[in-house]
Amino acid sequence: MKKVQAVKPGPGQRLVFAMATLLLATAAGAQTPAPNATDNKSAKPAEIYKPIPGFDASSLDTSVDPCNDFYKFACGKFAANHPIPSDQPEVDQFYALYNVNTQSLNGILTKASAAGSGRAPNEQKIGDYYKSCMDADVIESKGLAPLRPLLEKIDSLQSVSDIAPLIGELQRNGIDVFFGYGEQQDFKDASKQIAFIDQGGLGLPERDYYFRTGAKDETVRKQYVEHVAKMLTLAGTPAEKARKDADAVMAFETTLAKSSMPITDRRDPEKVYHLQTLATFNQTVDADSFDEFRKAIRSPQISEINNANPEFITTLMATLRSADLDTLKAYMRYHLLTGAANRLPKRFDDENFDFYGRILTGQPEQSPRWKRCSNAVNGALGEALGQVYVEQYFAGDSKAKMLEMVHDIESAMQRDIQQIDWMSPATKVKAEEKLHGIANKIGYPDKWRDYTTLAIKGDDALGNKFRANAFENDRQLNKIGKPVDHSEWGMTPPTVNAYYDPSMNDINFPAGILQPAFYDQRQDDSVNYGHIGAVIGHELTHGFDDQGRKFDAKGNMEDWWTPEDAKKFEARTDCLVNEYGSFTAVDDVKVNGKLTLGENTADNGGLLLAYLAYLERAKTDKIDLNAKVNGYTAPQRFYIAYAQNWCENSRPEVIRQQVLTDPHSPDHFRANGAIVNQPGFAGAFGCKKSSPMVPANSCRVW
Repeated sequence: MKKVQAVKPGPGQRLVFAMATLLLATAAGAQTPAPNATDNKSAKPAEIYKPIPGFDASSLDTSVDPCNDFYKFACGKFAANHPIPSDQPEVDQFYALYNVNTQSLNGILTKASAAGSGRAPNEQKIGDYYKSCMDADVIESKGLAPLRPLLEKIDSLQSVSDIAPLIGELQRNGIDVFFGYGEQQDFKDASKQIAFIDQGGLGLPERDYYFRTGAKDETVRKQYVEHVAKMLTLAGTPAEKARKDADAVMAFETTLAKSSMPITDRRDPEKVYHLQTLATFNQTVDADSFDEFRKAIRSPQISEINNANPEFITTLMATLRSADLDTLKAYMRYHLLTGAANRLPKRFDDENFDFYGRILTGQPEQSPRWKRCSNAVNGALGEALGQVYVEQYFAGDSKAKMLEMVHDIESAMQRDIQQIDWMSPATKVKAEEKLHGIANKIGYPDKWRDYTTLAIKGDDALGNKFRANAFENDRQLNKIGKPVDHSEWGMTPPTVNAYYDPSMNDINFPAGILQPAFYDQRQDDSVNYGHIGAVIGHELTHGFDDQGRKFDAKGNMEDWWTPEDAKKFEARTDCLVNEYGSFTAVDDVKVNGKLTLGENTADNGGLLLAYLAYLERAKTDKIDLNAKVNGYTAPQRFYIAYAQNWCENSRPEVIRQQVLTDPHSPDHFRANGAIVNQPGFAGAFGCKKSSPMVPANSCRVW
């Protein structure tokens, strides 16, 4: 949905409800405010965060006609009831549950960090990682000493030809420089795991930030250069040289951005798949240098590689050959500093947050240290921490109920495929084959990750971060050339999110999202099908949106559509492109209907499937749909619950950033944009045809 821990994706994989899909995440080296230990706020949290109920009557504004603006009806009082805290860019259902879950994680970590020498290995690791992150005094006293070895390696470079091993070492430690390298399933043979190389290395959120015209964008570029100069100055570069270096870094990144693929194009898996033999790829790069990089990043030998953006790699190689060595040093120095800032002294972290947090998202101040450090552990040791979280906070029957809902919604989709009149029988057979092949993963993995080789120390915050990054880097790259593990998860159990993976052909719902308001055991089925049921339907529909439809039941990129059916599909999705593209999000910035097409398709299809599944469940369980609870019938409660998934109060800066970089529409439009296309809505609320929420012409794909 929206909130998710950092991941290292391959081109084309995606976390469907995340702030950025995996398909897009390698487009830029965007930095976001991250958990750290460099302020002195609230070392221990108060028990202040409470879950929002599944049916939130306090958010309803009954003075609004639901037929005129359903979002304002369902969420009209949410913003007033939930002012934005100074340590958040927004408040919505995801942030509300994120805070509750973070509070739960903190309770686990506080206990683990205080325990003695008799701790189990995983308890020691999560406890000491948290302890080191929380110890601001130790971080401050060490200064730049933990970073000095890497800084000295950058400073000692004598030639551009010597740079490859250092790039590999930086990337292995999680520092985004020059390009991206990793592991992915082969799009055309999902049984294989291969290497990929891709565009990357940008400090602004994505490539168009370097080129868009207008006062706001020009100001952001100026502020970015000032920020780079400040970071370099803090690390000891004389002020005048730092300013010149920052200008040079900006010019170098602009060159990389010019050859980077636009964010909308990267939604097309065919555009980010260019499988090459190593011999062919080595004609693009210096073969010896690439081999030095490969060894430094701890990649196994490879025989083939997905060169996701060949133009970028060609341009990068040419740029490196002609680049000034001092510029490359300044570039690497800055990216090392910004990548490590959340484990460096306060002056570095404050400056980093000022740009990436305050300027880009409008967030006035950082979150308390306990929040950031709790989520840092989740990112570094997510399955060690998640195992304890599941034991304590994931209700025993939640998994069984979720599976029942998933099966209901899959049955609804099968009926929908059989009944739609625009698809030929031949394509329907393939669609049902894919549907039946989808695997359902609920709550947590069947096999927990082994962290035995990851060393965590209670007094080494930056070292722990780098070692955890290297551990994950090595774990991912070690999969190259080996069989695919279909039991593996791409999210940690406490994550408030869900995703569909086209290469795995599976839908995944971590325990973290199976909590109120998204799944509330105290509520009836109408509410839960409207909340988490729509999420299930959303992920299921992603297998059949404009990206997912290009993959078959085995996860292979294959065209299983007849040409005529493909044309009909595109005509229907064009309707959604036009609908959402007409929405103005903030100021003069409109929603990008093409960028958000996959998510909008999933929202619309998922909501319809959840409603059809609920009606069947109500029939089976002999539920009186007209009986009122809290003054509303079951269908009305279903739609209210769905809309309340998207209640929000957001700062304009973060909305602007979302619209420019994120494949998800802003929350308001995810509510109304889907509901106007629902055939059951008008009857549920007695709306007349051509009222604002029941337009004469509506869109429907699934």
